[in-house]
Amino acid sequence: MSVTIEITDTPDEAALARVETELAAFNDADVGPSEKATLAILVRDERGAVVAGISGYTAWGWLYVQKLWVDESLRGQGMAGRMLTAAEEKAERRGCHGAYIDTFNPGAEKAYTRQGYKEFGRMDDFPKGRSRIFLQKRLGGVASD
Repeated sequence: MSVTIEITDTPDEAALARVETELAAFNDADVGPSEKATLAILVRDERGAVVAGISGYTAWGWLYVQKLWVDESLRGQGMAGRMLTAAEEKAERRGCHGAYIDTFNPGAEKAYTRQGYKEFGRMDDFPKGRSRIFLQKRLGGVASD
C-alpha cells in the first residue's frame, strides 16, 4: 500500500468524521462501548439569554467537563459550583462514578477544589506562564485520592 501524509489547516469534515468513527470502533472493541452522551447545563436570564453554562459529555463511567463559563455579572456567587453539582448529579444518574476537568485559570482551580475536585496532573507553560491543571472527583459520595 502506498500512502501520503497530508498536513492541513482545513481538513474536510468527512475525513475528521472517519477518524472519529474508526477510533470509536477501535476503542469499543478494546474496552467496551463508551456510551458517550453529550451533557450541557445552561443558565439563562429573564430574557432567555445564556449567562452561564457547562458543555461536556459522559463516557465509560466518567463525566468530562470540557467547557465551563460564567458571565462576569454572576461570578463570585457560587454559580460554577451549582452548575457542577447539576452536571455531577446528571452524570450519576447516567451511572458515572467520576468526573474530571482541566483549567489554566487559578480562580477556576480554586472553584473546582471547593467543589471537591483534586489535582491529578499538571502541565507547566500551557499556556506559557501558566500551568494546565487536571482535576478529578469521585462521584456517588466516594472520595477521590
